[in-house]
Amino acid sequence: MDQVMAGNSAAAHAKQQTGTMEWWQQGGKWFSYEGHAIFSRMAGQGEPLVLLHGFPTASWDWNRVWPMLTQNHNVLVLDMLGFGFSDKPAGYDYSIEDQADLFEGWIEGLGLTSVHLLAHDYGCSVTQELLAREQEGGLGFRIASVCFLNGALFPEVHHPLLIQKLLHSPLGGLISRGLTRRTFERNFRRLLGPANPPDRQDLDDFWHLLTYNNGRGILHQLIHFMEERRCHRNRWVGALQQAKQPMRLISGMADPVSGAATARRYRELVPNADVVSLRNVGHYPHFESPWDVFTAYRDFRRKP
Repeated sequence: MDQVMAGNSAAAHAKQQTGTMEWWQQGGKWFSYEGHAIFSRMAGQGEPLVLLHGFPTASWDWNRVWPMLTQNHNVLVLDMLGFGFSDKPAGYDYSIEDQADLFEGWIEGLGLTSVHLLAHDYGCSVTQELLAREQEGGLGFRIASVCFLNGALFPEVHHPLLIQKLLHSPLGGLISRGLTRRTFERNFRRLLGPANPPDRQDLDDFWHLLTYNNGRGILHQLIHFMEERRCHRNRWVGALQQAKQPMRLISGMADPVSGAATARRYRELVPNADVVSLRNVGHYPHFESPWDVFTAYRDFRRKP
């Protein structure tokens, strides 16, 4: 089933309904994973809904859709290791599988037996790994449903930006440490659609999260996930094809990295593909067009 929605200008209104990044941080809690501090937030009531953020940002990405989701869900989110307000150890062996271990331990530690997952970008790969583990009988909880936002679900149609290729190259360490605010902004703007461009405060926030606790120094280590996607391609795509729970893809079609091509591939390879296409929306639909993402997700959960 395909749906097409036009990106609206509700982002400004959604921004007015949320607090500052300082408010976001102050409302969180930290827990320990492998001796490292992990930032998390929980709010709302209802069935547990776990949000998984993308690269190179953090859980703050979800702030505009957060007040909508918490009205009817017990929403849980964390900054993965190496991101946002969580620790960013140098020399750590960052991997999608390790981030999946983090989520698995956190969810099981909270005593949750069933969760819904809403994932973006890097978080989509983590979700694919969790789906594969569930299908293999290795997960201690049930995944009740999955909704994806723009992410490289199929590495063969992923088109990384030049800066991402450079970070993944032998020069990655130098590129990472030398990343400037200007270069970051230029590349970040390329990811977004024309509907709701970021303002100065938005860019300040994203840059702060990226550089917090020496975040620039590990970008080349985090971006190893592009190679992981290729190595685990058959297992992770197979997890999508074999999934029994309801799934939906909400795709910002103006995304140059994982937009229209990913949506087409999803329709080709996933049985009974359920896709909602957002026009004029780029790589961050939940940031650019939060109301459209919320309504598409709400309608997905209401489906019989």
